[in-house]
Amino acid sequence: MSKTLETSITDFLEYLEVERGRSEKTIRNYDFYLRRFARWAKYPEPSKITDDMVRKYRLWLNRLQEGREVNTLKKSTQNYHLIALRSFLKYLVRVDVLSLAPEKIELAKQEMRQVEFLEAEELDRLLVVVAKGEGLIALRDKAILELLFSTGLRVSELTHLKIENINLKRDEFTVRGKGGKLRVVFLSSTAKDALKTYLSKRRDTSPFLFVSHDRAHANTSGLTPRSVQRIVERYAKQAGITKHITPHTLRHTFATDLLLSGADIRSVQSLLGHASITTTQIYTHVTNNQMKEVHKKFHGKSRRA
Repeated sequence: MSKTLETSITDFLEYLEVERGRSEKTIRNYDFYLRRFARWAKYPEPSKITDDMVRKYRLWLNRLQEGREVNTLKKSTQNYHLIALRSFLKYLVRVDVLSLAPEKIELAKQEMRQVEFLEAEELDRLLVVVAKGEGLIALRDKAILELLFSTGLRVSELTHLKIENINLKRDEFTVRGKGGKLRVVFLSSTAKDALKTYLSKRRDTSPFLFVSHDRAHANTSGLTPRSVQRIVERYAKQAGITKHITPHTLRHTFATDLLLSGADIRSVQSLLGHASITTTQIYTHVTNNQMKEVHKKFHGKSRRA
């Protein structure tokens, strides 16, 4: 007896959870995208999913309007739907269920997005402001900002860190990133010193590297990504930075700093934990100003001599 599309989707989501170790958020997103496709297609059997059906689905996504402002879905959002569908079809191949070949799914072309990052002067102002604070919370916040810039960690990676993950006798440690992949990140001397100072003042028993220190709550769990975002926003405002700054802005700053200092893109890809070099290439536009200066300095030099 062949499985229904709904049952196959459920099996796929359980596969992602148990065998692939995907995060709860990823599974929730895939669930939403795939159920949306199933509803639109009126729950066909997997064998009935065709190239023409996917083409019509892509047209529907491209014309779909959501929200009060009645905007069509962004190309990136359309691609999230298609990536989920392609992953599902790959799973069907793996479990010998006849359906459309996953390589038939092509993603929509989208413009390379601009990334927001801090200029060196802005970063200095941010770190100076946090250094002026006093007490345990200020020491924690300085350690957070220094660590984000030193390592390029995602905020979810930072908030999951435990004290036992960090060996302050070394300048590196291993972090588990997206998809459960491990990578090595490196500590600058300032980040290492900030962490050492902060941890030396801790008197709680929480295993997490960063905790709230709020007397109204027990310090058993670590900070949430939203808490870290509020911390970054608060200091950015105090530093007079008008850009919208998030923890991810410091990850962008980490990447652009490496590229502007001459690092090759493959190394930056590894340090960021990107599965695809395409993801890392969003940062290459920031070197345009540097290339402009090189062109101005060296081009036509022999004719000016």
